[in-house]
Amino acid sequence: MFINLLKKIYYEKYSKKSYSISSVDLVIDRLFSNKSTGIYLDVGCNHPIKYNNTYLLHKKGWSGINIDLDKKSIHEFNKMRKNDYNVQELVGPVDGEEKEIYYYHERSAINTISKVLADKRLKKPKKIIKKKTKSLNTIINNSPYFNKKINFMSIDIENYEYEVLKNFNFGKYDIDLIVTECVDVSQQKPETHTQTLEYIVNTSLYKLLIYNNYKLINWVNSDLLFIKKNLDINAI
Repeated sequence: MFINLLKKIYYEKYSKKSYSISSVDLVIDRLFSNKSTGIYLDVGCNHPIKYNNTYLLHKKGWSGINIDLDKKSIHEFNKMRKNDYNVQELVGPVDGEEKEIYYYHERSAINTISKVLADKRLKKPKKIIKKKTKSLNTIINNSPYFNKKINFMSIDIENYEYEVLKNFNFGKYDIDLIVTECVDVSQQKPETHTQTLEYIVNTSLYKLLIYNNYKLINWVNSDLLFIKKNLDINAI
């Protein structure tokens, strides 16, 4: 019994719990292991703890911007991450463009603008609602972080990542690490052990990030990790 207790204490001390759906937050935390404070941008944040890519960073002292189109999600962030800037917005490439949202239910992680993805899923949305978009550039400019260095971006918005990032000001914000979902909608079960390197390197999303001076360093299921080329990993 005593030996088992010692083993439990040992493993709890030298292991970390993951909060991401794919455990990609453990990779993120490792890359930023020397940085106790920093700023994150979480696009499609959904929940402040469960299946969240920035909660481990938040726990060790980071803060940042969390964005989701769901009102209840942002309400939870305002309760649990009071020092963050939490925004209820539908993110798009430009401001004020009206989009149709394929809406499943409140707090759903699969509400999407992507008709292609909604049509592919066996589960169909309950309704379609319309909402105007806000660009990432505008959201950051209106936040307390508008003139600060953003170290990390997580973006998971159900097959709409490329559309949102194509007008993003990469030069101004110069983010060190970007984790983005990349869904192969041609697969019968997108996001579930179907990712291939051949598919990834031919996507507009991959080509956009390579063009903006990033390189792919890892991927976990449908989460791709891009880091700035020529960045000294020991300096971040």
